[in-house]
Amino acid sequence: MPTVKAQRERMAEVLDRLKKTYSDVGPALRFTTPFELLVATMLSAQCTDKQVNVVTESLFKKYPSPRHYLDAAPEALEADIFTTGFYRNKAANVRKCCRSLIDLHGGEVPSAMDDLTNLAGVGRKTANVVRGNAFGIPGIAVDTHVKRLSGLLGFTKQADPDRIERELMKVVPEPDWTGLGHLMAAHGRKTCVARRPKCDECVLSDLCPSAKQVAPRASDGPSKLAG
Repeated sequence: MPTVKAQRERMAEVLDRLKKTYSDVGPALRFTTPFELLVATMLSAQCTDKQVNVVTESLFKKYPSPRHYLDAAPEALEADIFTTGFYRNKAANVRKCCRSLIDLHGGEVPSAMDDLTNLAGVGRKTANVVRGNAFGIPGIAVDTHVKRLSGLLGFTKQADPDRIERELMKVVPEPDWTGLGHLMAAHGRKTCVARRPKCDECVLSDLCPSAKQVAPRASDGPSKLAG
């Protein structure tokens, strides 16, 4: 089992290479206020950021504040977010969240972790996205990309996002906590694709334990599994 020091050194190299490869990477979700980012992140569950951006382009104009979501008919909101999937649950959670924002926070999005995670439909991942990108408070948002890549790279064997977050916090420098999610998402979309990883093109292949694994193929011999 690698020591924490060894993992920190390897993570430093991982981050350095990813920063050079994706020098202009940033949040994939479009927003102009903490409230917009909160709603967009809630809608992104089981949905691509690209599709969420399509939906929120008109959604944010129609519902500029928590009060607007509460004043709308539930069926109207469901229709407006239908293409993000799980639209009934998402609409219900967004409305409950808006109710809490008005009743407990004067209609403003709080920045404290406990305040955010006490809102309906908001877990640590969503809270860290909002804190990191809207308030500049470092946080590791463990989405599907961070979960998958941190496991393939050998930084965690955990499956629970909260435990993964705690393990990564030990080896990732705090100033890089928020950026880690952006970098891994970019790498996961472009190179370390879940079903067809491009290990031969991966800048991390020599640092990735999973890239060294081989699986026999009847047609063309060994093939790397992940990069």
